Amino acid sequence: MTFRNIVAAVGLSGLMAASGAAQPKIEKGEIAYTQPGSGKEMFNEYCAVCHGQLGKGDGPAAKALAKAPADLTQLAAKSGGKFPELKIKRYISGDDTVAAHGSRDMPIWGKLFHSIDQNTAVDQIRIRNLSDYIKTLQAK
Repeated sequence: MTFRNIVAAVGLSGLMAASGAAQPKIEKGEIAYTQPGSGKEMFNEYCAVCHGQLGKGDGPAAKALAKAPADLTQLAAKSGGKFPELKIKRYISGDDTVAAHGSRDMPIWGKLFHSIDQNTAVDQIRIRNLSDYIKTLQAK
């Protein structure tokens, strides 16, 4: 799924919804390549469409989801003031899910990252750098 593809799909579906034709929906596309070393680039390409540019859960595709995206700026606050690094890495990779929330709208990025590079070590670098960037978004 790429930011451009999702925004286009939500934009078109949103116009239809405004005219009463249908609810907005997300259409999946090919994952775009990003630099594994740039958590910010990955966030902007893969996450901002749902979580918003500032990570507050207000991206352009958010209204099309069954469950509102998490406000990523509050992760540390909700974990006693400490950023839950391992939990976030495991959620991004797809190793952990939140069963109580039902089906997962968020893609399992670990599998998608592997489809880009075909290298488990690079997958882990991507997950670490994306988690590190999300840590910088925490409300102070």
